[in-house]
Amino acid sequence: MDSIARYREIFISPIRESAHYTPKFGHNKKDGFSLPEFKALYGSDAFYSWLGLDDPLMYAAHKAAGGITSLYRQIGIGCERLVRVIFMDCLGLTEEEANWSYKIRGVNGKTRTLSLDGRILFDAVRDPEARRRVIDWKQAIAAQLELTDALQGAMSGIVFEVRQGYKSKDSKRQSADLTNASNAYANGYIPCLMVMSSQIDDDIAIRYQQAKWALLRGRLDGMAHVSTYSFFRNVVGFDLAAFMVENQAFFQAEVQEILTKLMRAE
Repeated sequence: MDSIARYREIFISPIRESAHYTPKFGHNKKDGFSLPEFKALYGSDAFYSWLGLDDPLMYAAHKAAGGITSLYRQIGIGCERLVRVIFMDCLGLTEEEANWSYKIRGVNGKTRTLSLDGRILFDAVRDPEARRRVIDWKQAIAAQLELTDALQGAMSGIVFEVRQGYKSKDSKRQSADLTNASNAYANGYIPCLMVMSSQIDDDIAIRYQQAKWALLRGRLDGMAHVSTYSFFRNVVGFDLAAFMVENQAFFQAEVQEILTKLMRAE
């Protein structure tokens, strides 16, 4: 399998899992409910059956709603995996070098391990030209974030949180990311939020930038310190936008099949 076909499978494999989503209807049933199980569940509920909520269309609506949420989540997972592999292939990083995690002690005294989605260690980029591009990019990011010379000099790499988009104003998620940022700086890394689409709420973007997160948006134009696709093309050395365009018919067919399955009451 050539590298492009491999990248394609790395990206699409988790997304395919969304096609198998089944709704749980508020229960702890691991595999969700099939249509017959749903009809038995809602049909035996007097109130719901009086309202006609045991109709297969209700099942289809729940399946579609939860399935779309699953689809977005799995797209994000595909993005994370693809980004790490491209870092490894194009910048010569090992799997260990391309990953980063840290431990944090909770209020109950238990230690948890938290991780971000990718890492570029400056000294681990062995090709001189690639390292120069990465260092130049780091300096542009540091200037944008107005980091002091001392802080910039103490940074040994960049760590990435990869998202397919960011439209939800989930305060819990944002608080966790602010914790990630403080731990990243404490460990000598500049944190970077990489968004693959252009879908990010302006208020969220401002909050992250105020917390000294670098922010790459999924735009095709702009400099490498503001555009995800310029970053890949001009810093990493891989034209991710061209890859997506060349394979869009394949991706669209896969997603169309998933959506068709999610919309059916079966």
